[in-house]
Amino acid sequence: LINYFCLINLYRFFRTSQQKHSNYKCTFAKKQMKDRILQKSTDMFLRLGFKSITMDDIACEMCISKKTIYKYFANKDILIEESVQMVHKEVHQTITKIVSQNFNAIEENFEIRRMFKEMFKSVESSPIYQLKKHYPEIYEKVLSMQVSICEECFRDNIIKGINEGLYRKELDIENYVKFYYTLIFSINENTMLEKDAQELELKALEYHIRAMATLTGIKELEKQILNH
Repeated sequence: LINYFCLINLYRFFRTSQQKHSNYKCTFAKKQMKDRILQKSTDMFLRLGFKSITMDDIACEMCISKKTIYKYFANKDILIEESVQMVHKEVHQTITKIVSQNFNAIEENFEIRRMFKEMFKSVESSPIYQLKKHYPEIYEKVLSMQVSICEECFRDNIIKGINEGLYRKELDIENYVKFYYTLIFSINENTMLEKDAQELELKALEYHIRAMATLTGIKELEKQILNH
């Protein structure tokens, strides 16, 4: 009798383990599919435009049914919002990685610019411009996320540059932070082509650094411009 109950319990244990394993595999497969859709959609949105790409286009590109996409994303707006959040996260992680490499403050700025150029090299129309024009509600959410990240990044860079003797000590840090991110966002909001936006951003960066730099900082800036 004891052996019988032991067998029953052992059977129940294995059944429970199998169910848990099956549920795990199912959950993992769903996450994989959602991630694949999100990655492909993000790539297509950036290359071809948020407005022009449809759910049918994404389904056709992935060789899946449109119904499969709607299983994970209720509508296109939600898909765009999650795509933008994914890009935002990737940008933040890349900036953090660059900052951790101990470049001087001016070199750090140019490395971040180089990163943006590489990330968006296949993008024709400025993502920020598109969002503001066609999806203003999503744009407002993006703006609130981006401003906080930009403020922190710019502030830390200015403090670092002052400590390195590349920026002047008497700078009004908060006003310089506000001025620079206002300039950058104005460029992206009003410039349709990404290539043009990047060229203007580079000019804005040079203007920003020249306004803050010491003589040593000016020399470093000139070096970075030549290398860039």
